[in-house]
Amino acid sequence: MIKRYCALSALLFAAVSLAHLARIVAGWTVVVGDVSIPMVLSWIGFLVPGALAIWGFAAAANG
Repeated sequence: MIKRYCALSALLFAAVSLAHLARIVAGWTVVVGDVSIPMVLSWIGFLVPGALAIWGFAAAANG
């Protein structure tokens, strides 16, 4: 059960990380109301969930 939870969490974190990577590569702008979201937030949104995804996949593999 724990392995499945770690794998599912890692998969969700990987999806979030890849979405931020897509924004970085494509150069998409994000505007919420009148505020333009800086690209540095997507770098953080790529690195942090990416690290959590790697950690989760490792935890699922080591069980």
